[in-house]
Amino acid sequence: MRASGILMHISSLPSPYGIGTMGKSAYRFADFLHDAGQHYWQLLPLGPTGFGDSPYQSCSSHAGNPYFIDPDLLVEDGLLLPQEAAEVANAVRGERVDYGFQYQTRLDLLYKAFRRGVDRCAREIDRFRTEQPWVDDYALYMAVKRSRNMEPWSEWPEEIRLRKPYAVQTYATALAEDMNFFIFVQFLFFRQWNALHDYAKDLGIEIIGDLPIYVPYDSCDVWTDPHLFQLDEDGTPSAVAGVPPDCFTEDGQLWGNPLYDWEKMRLDGYRWWKDRVRAAAGLFDVVRIDHFRGLESYWSVPYGDETARNGKWVKGPDKDFIRALQTEFPDLKVIAEDLGFLTPEVVDLLEFSGYPGMKILEFAFDPVTPSDYLPHRYERNCICYSGTHDNETLAQWFAGQGEDVIEYACEYLGVSDPKNLIWGILRAGMASIADTFIAQMQDWLELGAEGRMNEPGTCGTNWTWRVDENALTPALAKKIARMTKLYER
Repeated sequence: MRASGILMHISSLPSPYGIGTMGKSAYRFADFLHDAGQHYWQLLPLGPTGFGDSPYQSCSSHAGNPYFIDPDLLVEDGLLLPQEAAEVANAVRGERVDYGFQYQTRLDLLYKAFRRGVDRCAREIDRFRTEQPWVDDYALYMAVKRSRNMEPWSEWPEEIRLRKPYAVQTYATALAEDMNFFIFVQFLFFRQWNALHDYAKDLGIEIIGDLPIYVPYDSCDVWTDPHLFQLDEDGTPSAVAGVPPDCFTEDGQLWGNPLYDWEKMRLDGYRWWKDRVRAAAGLFDVVRIDHFRGLESYWSVPYGDETARNGKWVKGPDKDFIRALQTEFPDLKVIAEDLGFLTPEVVDLLEFSGYPGMKILEFAFDPVTPSDYLPHRYERNCICYSGTHDNETLAQWFAGQGEDVIEYACEYLGVSDPKNLIWGILRAGMASIADTFIAQMQDWLELGAEGRMNEPGTCGTNWTWRVDENALTPALAKKIARMTKLYER
């Protein structure tokens, strides 16, 4: 189907609580997408944020982010008092997301809801635990972390670090209330998410969700299934993930995530991955697999290295993995994030899968060497993006280009005035033959550097952008809708 959509994460929505939530602003944004004629709402991973506040470094591949639970909806449910929610809202400072503030305040607020709701919602919670069997392990993981000042599981006492059955039972008994709290928080998250998702479906909007290829070392996933990762006998990673040096980063990117033991995963039919994909398919209508090229071969960096320079390519599960996924999920709609260093083998894997890859318009305008990202070179089975969450906004990108690039882009796009380049590139994406066109909300708003979501290789200022609640106007929706209709999306 020829369609288009907008990329904006939940955290970037307006709300009085210092971060976007699944409350009224999320519903208003779904209405905005509908009024703008859009079919897709693309999100970043929904899990709890971890190191560097990155949604790609979550302590659980199944859990939802507690910060996205909307306090106003909890007030409506009778789980919070209005003054309790207002106290947090009144303490918010600044327009960007302050994750430190969220860390300090949000769980305390949710604990008040827990005390009022745990008995009232007991039957629903029991049903939730049956439907989401991962949640007990996650709750124990979080309860033990909280009892030990949030230290990583690798520093826990040996008996619980190794999940000896008697220790699991002992800790679960001692930390029962905290476990019940974390289960309750996940119950709230999924209840609010499912309601929002249903609302979007009723508007004809599908949700594109992101599935990071790796999980962090300090995660419930690694603690629960350490045998599925490349760890030594003492639980220390033997090698970690990253990407090699390129024209953007001379040392490469050292992600630090533990690598999978793909041979062990193959022996049980990729059970862990199937469970993870099944969970994602329950959350989203379309699943974007991050770092797809890592399934063909992945960059393995010796543990302890300070950069990714000394890594090497190691063969991944390749077509066997894709075949297993497609057998298990024949109707799942998938987007392959095929950016990065692409070899003929990666291209072959993408073609074998049949999944659409990604075309980034910001990468298109090289006046010396014509790029494969130029719209006239596309095939239909692809997803065209103005840029992704890892890229500069269009305005920021154009501001940093030389005169030769600007002249080339203007000539290619048929734009006489460089001031109109942003809308020229959005129009080119809409007009392209690609089945789907996705633009960042920041690009429709013509924002500059202040709108960038993430700069890879940096830490401390990313993932904090939030949209001005007055920016999503009926006039902008009408303008986007007009272009969408013009190009039959």
